[in-house]
Amino acid sequence: MIRIIVALLATLWVDVAVCAPPVPAASQQEARELLAELVAFDTSAGKGQVPAMAALLAERLAAAGFEGEDIQILPFGDTASLVVRYRGDGSGGKPILLLAHMDVVPANPQDWSRDPFTLVEEDGYFFGRGTEDIKGEIATIVTTFIRLKREGFVPTRDLVIVFTGDEETDQATTRDLIENHRELIDAEFALNGDGGGGILDDDTGEARLYYLQGAEKSYASFELSTRNPGGHSSEPRVENAIYELADALKALQAFQFPVMSNEWTRASLAAAGAATPGELGTALTRFAANPDDVAAANILAAEPAYVGRTRTTCVATMLAAGHAENALPQRATATVNCRIFPGTATAAVGETLREVVGDKVEVKLVSAEFDSVASPLRPDVLSAVEDAVRANHPGIQVVPDQASYYTDGSFFRGGGIPTYGTSSLFVRNRDSFAHGLNERISVEAFQGGLNHWYVLIRNLATGSSGAPTL
Repeated sequence: MIRIIVALLATLWVDVAVCAPPVPAASQQEARELLAELVAFDTSAGKGQVPAMAALLAERLAAAGFEGEDIQILPFGDTASLVVRYRGDGSGGKPILLLAHMDVVPANPQDWSRDPFTLVEEDGYFFGRGTEDIKGEIATIVTTFIRLKREGFVPTRDLVIVFTGDEETDQATTRDLIENHRELIDAEFALNGDGGGGILDDDTGEARLYYLQGAEKSYASFELSTRNPGGHSSEPRVENAIYELADALKALQAFQFPVMSNEWTRASLAAAGAATPGELGTALTRFAANPDDVAAANILAAEPAYVGRTRTTCVATMLAAGHAENALPQRATATVNCRIFPGTATAAVGETLREVVGDKVEVKLVSAEFDSVASPLRPDVLSAVEDAVRANHPGIQVVPDQASYYTDGSFFRGGGIPTYGTSSLFVRNRDSFAHGLNERISVEAFQGGLNHWYVLIRNLATGSSGAPTL
């Protein structure tokens, strides 16, 4: 399979530009104004602003000609999701979803150099909470929908915007859509603005490569607990909750989950190996060619940047124990966070932890349970993404990739809808401040998103590749 993928990649890395029609000035202005309006909403958890933001987006789309029955705001507690259907002629098959989330992580204005909820353009960047994660993508997707509607474009299949309301916290709106509103979001596959994306050279700013994300690890937190009768600290006992928990954690530290791979990780590691010098680069190349290469896998296991690409990982992140300094502990607990390789069940990870830590330790899942799977590597999606990337950056290699984090895409994949991370953004590593202070994206990258989504949507909704036909 790896040879097939490498062959596919070779066909992608061609210095050919896709000549997309220029973005109308009106669309560029509308996208910028919409981004400013979206950033102004503090959509972090507990603020109740997501429904208001959804209402604004619904209003813009209704004004562009989308019918009321095709615009659904689904309240959920103090948040909401938004589903908007662009109706096609049905000749191309089941719908395509376009995913993003409306919520953001909190931002304390006192810590920022600029007001995080006011879009500021400065030195070629847009500053504001959510510009990168991911209100910039929402603005470009919505503006592209409006542009296509104005042009009279009729897709061969329905296109469905799905904007969720709590991706950064509970992802309850995502679960609600999949479990209770399947008729609104049922689709052949989804394009996720919250995954994938391009890398710019930190020094030159030149585009280096683009990651098409087709898999994500799932997330689970387990609580490890030990209990003893306790007693006076002047009379130590052999049984001690803290020592027993410490022994369990040391056993976990020494344990490694089995090496795993899929077509996404092998292709990604092959590309990384070709660009990485020394022993690490050799190990990446060897592992991509042969995942049974134990020596190569052990080298990657020592690298934080790559260990998550080759296996499930579980690591202790929090500790609590004891109730008084002069008393033996009656209870000790540790939180262990796991990032689970696609195709591995959360329950199976829990059973492995129980085997590793032994009978004296209680292991309990304390996060929501879901299992992640990998999407199939579709040639039509790969080709369309290539064209979208070339519209802004000719000659850039498109690399299949698996993320070690997770997004709403994991839930859609688990719900039977293959999902592909297709963010329009190209970002320097040193400019990436998602979730952090002074979050920003370059104005150029934001404007490029209008080309990206236009080419991508038209190609996949007409059954063709190459430059869109007007």
